[in-house]
Amino acid sequence: MEIELKLIADVGLVGFPNAGKSTLISRISSAKPKIADYPFTTLSPVLGIVKSPDYESSGTTFVVADIPGIIEGASQGKGLGIKFLKHIERTKILVFLFDVSLLLTKGGELSENKDTFKKHYDILVNELKTYSEQTFTKLLKKPRILCITKIDILNNSQKKKLQELYPDIICISAVKGENLKKLILEIQTLLVKENNKQKQ
Repeated sequence: MEIELKLIADVGLVGFPNAGKSTLISRISSAKPKIADYPFTTLSPVLGIVKSPDYESSGTTFVVADIPGIIEGASQGKGLGIKFLKHIERTKILVFLFDVSLLLTKGGELSENKDTFKKHYDILVNELKTYSEQTFTKLLKKPRILCITKIDILNNSQKKKLQELYPDIICISAVKGENLKKLILEIQTLLVKENNKQKQ
């Protein structure tokens, strides 16, 4: 008889390979995942404990799981397959990460076509949806935060334009530390809401 262990984390980081998940978790927690500029650097989930901005007074922490990158067809076993999707079943919320370079034109300009972002978002959601339906989980009902990463490659005018195009998406640079506190606070707010729901 085989016993399959599933990680228990409050937050699951979801994204394509090289979306910046490992860099993010290394900056907001004490976790030390392998980081490199090629796909599938993370071959198994990594857990990190994140302290809230008011930790000194509240002592509040939450656990984040860095999940290996999703590719189209993951739910059918492509890439690292369902070996990682199973680990996000127990998370309370999901943070979807997207490399800002996906939104750049070949000339390096920021695309104003929002369908570009929607295309990549739909691929991730579809993989979760397919996996969710197969195992009768409720992944798609989990609260989610959308996050565009690696904005340090943009100039100031591009950053301003990006925020205008996507006002409801948190844009960060884990390398430079831009907007990480904002992201942590948003995660904490959602977790409080989810914990309160569970108590009711």
